[in-house]
Amino acid sequence: MTATRLIATFFGAGLLRPGPGTWGTIAALPVAWGLHLAGGFWALALGTAVVFLLGWWVTIQETRGMSDPDPSEIVIDEVAGMWLALWPVSLGAMIQGVPITALWPGWVVAFLAFRAFDIWKPGPVGLADRMHTPLGVMLDDIIAGALAAMVVAVFAVIAHGVMGV
Repeated sequence: MTATRLIATFFGAGLLRPGPGTWGTIAALPVAWGLHLAGGFWALALGTAVVFLLGWWVTIQETRGMSDPDPSEIVIDEVAGMWLALWPVSLGAMIQGVPITALWPGWVVAFLAFRAFDIWKPGPVGLADRMHTPLGVMLDDIIAGALAAMVVAVFAVIAHGVMGV
């Protein structure tokens, strides 16, 4: 396996069936936790940016000459999107000085919202997906991740602000 394929499939997670996108998203979770442990929100944010840029490059390499601009085994885009969806959880844990795992409901909401937006592809997510380019492959998941992050933030406000939990 080439280095670009290893990265594009997120160390083989994209080769799992069924649902390689879901497997890639699941594989992203422990690495996000590790990044948060290593450097809090800022490490996760920097990691997201690096994975986005690296993912864009490996997607260009892996899809060159292919008829399918977005093969299902490429899941590095799901990694970037899932990490972005976790930004409110990571930031909240860092600000509150609690372990990121203590905010486990946020992890669940981030995962479910991200997968829903990634599969459903509403509005700007679908627009990016229809670009049919390596940038579009990455952008649709980044936009899905941003939408999921907003859902996480709203759920946090409801749970901690309105309900006072």
